[in-house]
Amino acid sequence: MTIAGALDGVRVLELGTLIAGPFAGRLLGDMGAEVIKVEPPGAPDPLRTWGQAEVDGHHVFWTVHARNKKAVTLDLRRPRGRALFLDLVEKSDIVVENFRPGTLEKWNLGYDVLRQRNSGIILVRVSGYGQTGPDAHKAGYASVAEAASGLRHLNGFPGGPPPRLALSLGDTLAGMFGAQGALAALYRRGVTGHGQVVDVALNESCLAVQESTIPDYDAGGVVRGPSGTRLEGVAPSNIYRSADGSWVVIAANQDTVFARLCQAMDRPELTADDRFTSHGARGRNQDELDKIIGAWAAQRQPGEIIETLSAAGVIAGPINTVADVVNDPQLRARNMLVEHYDERLGRPVLGPGVVPVLSESPGSVRTAGPARPGQHNDDVYIGLLGKTVEEVEELKAEEVV
Repeated sequence: MTIAGALDGVRVLELGTLIAGPFAGRLLGDMGAEVIKVEPPGAPDPLRTWGQAEVDGHHVFWTVHARNKKAVTLDLRRPRGRALFLDLVEKSDIVVENFRPGTLEKWNLGYDVLRQRNSGIILVRVSGYGQTGPDAHKAGYASVAEAASGLRHLNGFPGGPPPRLALSLGDTLAGMFGAQGALAALYRRGVTGHGQVVDVALNESCLAVQESTIPDYDAGGVVRGPSGTRLEGVAPSNIYRSADGSWVVIAANQDTVFARLCQAMDRPELTADDRFTSHGARGRNQDELDKIIGAWAAQRQPGEIIETLSAAGVIAGPINTVADVVNDPQLRARNMLVEHYDERLGRPVLGPGVVPVLSESPGSVRTAGPARPGQHNDDVYIGLLGKTVEEVEELKAEEVV
């Protein structure tokens, strides 16, 4: 028996393309929502052709962010397309879009119009800089959002160029906050009966995860910069090279954990060393501490380091590649590596599992996503909206769907 997800019965219309909006839709779909992805006829989401691996002419990024979704085609710029979309809004709970601000309004599909048809509709709007302010009109990409928010300045090594993570982090963060906002608005609707707008900006999403950088600057004038493989003032918490040349992460910056590390290294005297007796002292002397730990790690194989420290209650682990990750027994045990059956390839493709894990209404990967744009046109327009076959054929002929 399939257990219903927490959002079973919630219907989401996804208008976005690429990463931020579709990621928000994916998260909602993972938790059981019915997600209907809307693509313009003849202009499918470019994410269908993204991803570094190509198999039989297909790229597999699509299986990650399109999973658990249905796909329809619909031209929102045409009057009949607009009318059809409003029919869908009437039967839905959430709309997710990540167009440049003003686009929906240009199509006469702004929030005021949507809520006239459905007062409970929740509109999640993901954009580069938000729906208001002097930069609202600008297009936004994750790379610029990460940079403009100050996040990218924190990455890399002192004195070097600020690199980006090999992922679109800004998009992913915005998608997560979009899903979070949708759930909060959904809860509030249960109280008031009314929907609302969830306004998510890429640059603000990147700003939100920067811990104490703003108060550090405001109160103390500290401009935090990149610190390479460690955090300044937090020690020990770094990577250390093992005997075979690979790197191991060791994190023992709490007093109790540091004491356990010293015991595991047969260096109990370090806990009484004035340089290392407190969190602050270790932070001021982290170069010396890293040298001591580095010398100990360099004489041991990575497995021995991790096994010894784990047994002592010290946090340590390898720096895995994806080839290591897919064989990780902990992730396998937690069902965090899930097969998606990709219709295009005719076989399963491994993908990430559902986070977080709910005990009573867990999320699931039910499908790998629609192989073709408009694959579910009949299901949605005939099955949900009650259109006739002839009406749908007419809409196709007019290139509305």
